[in-house]
Amino acid sequence: MVILFMFDFHILLFLFPAGLYFCFKRLSDATIFIVMYGLTSMYFAGVMVRLILVAAPAVCLISAIAVSATLKNLTMLIRARNSALQPGSSKGAASTKASAKVSTLDQPLPSQRNVAFTLLLGAFYLLSRYAIHCTWVTSEAYSSPSIVLAARGAHGGRVIFDDYREAYFWLRKNTPPDAKIMSWWDYGYQITAMGNRTVIVDNNTWNNTHIATVGRAMSSYEDEAYEIMKYLDVDYVLVVFGGVTGYSSDDINKFLWMVRIGGGVFPVIKEPDYLVNGEYRVDKGAAPKMLNCLMYKLCYYRFGEVTTEYGKPPGYDRARGVEIGNKDVKLEHLEEAFTTSNWIIRIYKVKPPNNRW
Repeated sequence: MVILFMFDFHILLFLFPAGLYFCFKRLSDATIFIVMYGLTSMYFAGVMVRLILVAAPAVCLISAIAVSATLKNLTMLIRARNSALQPGSSKGAASTKASAKVSTLDQPLPSQRNVAFTLLLGAFYLLSRYAIHCTWVTSEAYSSPSIVLAARGAHGGRVIFDDYREAYFWLRKNTPPDAKIMSWWDYGYQITAMGNRTVIVDNNTWNNTHIATVGRAMSSYEDEAYEIMKYLDVDYVLVVFGGVTGYSSDDINKFLWMVRIGGGVFPVIKEPDYLVNGEYRVDKGAAPKMLNCLMYKLCYYRFGEVTTEYGKPPGYDRARGVEIGNKDVKLEHLEEAFTTSNWIIRIYKVKPPNNRW
């Protein structure tokens, strides 16, 4: 958490307390509001890291107050000059001498001016480094859209994985307009906006029970999950899989959260059933329920036939670095509809019941 705050805020993390000091030094309705906004937003950003976006304006504003006050004080020291005494009449000589004495006491020493000038240069240097840091962070961390993935190939060349757009385009062109897609909530808005299809759950996570129902379906055996999907009127199921490309932000790595959220509402789902001695595994030593749950089967369907890396056996998961435990995955109630070119997105069609066509 501290590393992420330093990565995003850089020197503002140190200017923020200084800005609070200057706000408290000159209390008014405006500064009280700024202080409350800054403290509450930083607190909630510490609780949930994505709320850094909410804290950023407050941190910038309060840090700017600190920079402004500091630069003002330093420039006043540098610009101060010993006022020369102007010759006057003998009548005003006493008052002139008294005012000159007070003025001389108020003037900074030459050493103070030198220190102030050095500190001013240091402040400009830090601000310039901050601008460079912000440019670098923007280019490296915040300029790549989350649906277009980039990596470096074996020879150092840039490789682009455009599987998300490929999958959403396929959904838009090859599924009925009223088709309902079940996926984990992370991809809900993307499917709605780019695939133009209705989703069961999306990024508006206020309905925890609905999300838990999807988590329960993903965590259950296929027969049990099929009953849930019929209840939800699901037509297609979409999963994200990184075993071929080594993409670690896939649904297998998110699966324990599906189990936890599902188990939080439906006690029939128990996290220890998917662990072996407290360890989360997908290889031959994985828990039986893990090897046969819907999420495992949808991700690893036909994967046991694929060689992903030279010198490794078929079914080697590059994201987890292991050979999968169940290579002979069979599907009864779903059928593969589409898999993207790099296997990152896999879409399955839910078969209708036997008494329907």
